This record gives sequence, C-alpha cells and structure tokens, in this order.
Amino acid sequence: MSITHDMIESITPLSDRVLLRPVEAEKITASGIILPDSANKERPSLYEVIAIWPGKTDKNGNEIKIDLKKWDRVISGQYSGDDVKVGDTTYKIVAFEYILAKIQ
Repeated sequence: MSITHDMIESITPLSDRVLLRPVEAEKITASGIILPDSANKERPSLYEVIAIWPGKTDKNGNEIKIDLKKWDRVISGQYSGDDVKVGDTTYKIVAFEYILAKIQ
C-alpha cells in the first residue's frame, strides 16, 4: 500500500516524532540575486509542521511537552529523520530533538 496525499493528514506520529512538509526555499534574495539550487544543498531546511504527538515521558514518568503546533515553521537538519515520499513531495518524520529552531 502506498501513501496518498489524502492519507497524509491522517498520519499521527508517535512518541516525540513530528511530521514535516518542506517549504520551498527562496530562489531570489531581497536584493535580486538568483540563488542556484546547489547553494542550499548542505544547509538546514525549512519545514512546516503537519502533525505532532503531544510528547513523551522521561524515565521518571514526567511528561516532556513538545512546544509546536500544526502549521508552525521550523528548521531541521537536512539529514535528520526519515523521508516519506508522497507524489512529488518528500515529507520528513523527525524526533523533536532534531528540530533546530522554530520560526516566529
């Protein structure tokens, strides 16, 4: 069975995992410089949160809350997590600890 675009909204990541959809990087800077695709190959990537589990518990039973919600924009490492390809879009499932920053 393959995953379709209709099914992506019904995916619920477990534990401290987050389902991310890539956000297309700007190809032209504010000053008008055109960036080639190779310029962003090794940089952390910008993603949009599609689904998230509330969190997990530590070894003492305390809940570790994940401070993200659907549609938040985040930066995650390029090689972290697992890819889930749906059509032309490659979604990513990553552990919360591999999300580097939240964009306000």
